[in-house]
Amino acid sequence: MTAQTAPRASISPHKIVVAKRKQALLPTVIGTTIIAAFCLYFLFPVFWQLIASTKNVSQLASTSGVLPTIPPHTFDNLRALFAAEDGVFGRWFINSMVYSGIGGALCTLISAATGYALALLRFRGKRLVTTAVLAGTLLPATVLAFPIYLVVVRLGIVDTYWAYLLPSLVSPMAIFLGRMFAQQSVPKDLLEAARIDGAGEMRIAFTIGLRLMTPGLVTIFLIQVIAIWNNFLLPLMVLSSTEKYPATVGLYIWNSRVTQSPEYTILVLLGALVSSLPLIILFLWLQRYLKSGMTSGAVKA
Repeated sequence: MTAQTAPRASISPHKIVVAKRKQALLPTVIGTTIIAAFCLYFLFPVFWQLIASTKNVSQLASTSGVLPTIPPHTFDNLRALFAAEDGVFGRWFINSMVYSGIGGALCTLISAATGYALALLRFRGKRLVTTAVLAGTLLPATVLAFPIYLVVVRLGIVDTYWAYLLPSLVSPMAIFLGRMFAQQSVPKDLLEAARIDGAGEMRIAFTIGLRLMTPGLVTIFLIQVIAIWNNFLLPLMVLSSTEKYPATVGLYIWNSRVTQSPEYTILVLLGALVSSLPLIILFLWLQRYLKSGMTSGAVKA
């Protein structure tokens, strides 16, 4: 007599699909929750600054920190911000835009040219230069601040616009990114074809190489603008005239006066909020280029 096995219960394809969806849903929910928590963590200070801008000095401590004041004092605070000390905040704001705009643009051009050469050209000392650039990326900006200050003193440009602008033109990290983007974005076969057609190296670099690197260049520009705009230690060391300060140093000076003059509290809070607006606008404007630039530099095709 042979043993009879019980027939297995069949599972419908619909149940299998539902089970797989449930399994895939849990990681998605966890990931979304973590991202939302980080977003709230980073956006809450901005939200609090917006709420604080609606209050005067006495209301900061006497009213709720998460509810705006009705009627708001935002426009009165803005007028006070740009009128304080003969409108010096407007000068600081313009200085930050000049330092970041010129420094970011020139640093992007220098980094793109250097990265292009390190990635696609052959010359003596290439490996040594590449190693030096990679070593430079390991050094934090605070370590380089004092040597840069000594160079600025030796050049005799302390307390000039060049004292902060010149060191902002070269960045090891920007050169490293330029080299990486050149390797991923510019096909060597295309360069060889252009050389066969008689094009010179400068023409190839500017008409072919840099055009193909455009998303990466936007990424470098945005990173450098943010770095220069937020830099605090270097301008504090090399600048001493109030009218040459960027917004970061100027607001620091105002913040040091809060204990003696409480009215500076609102000016510092609102000044920090106004100073962050150009970076937010620039990031939103260049966001699609930033995404494509980071993607092109992430993996090699």
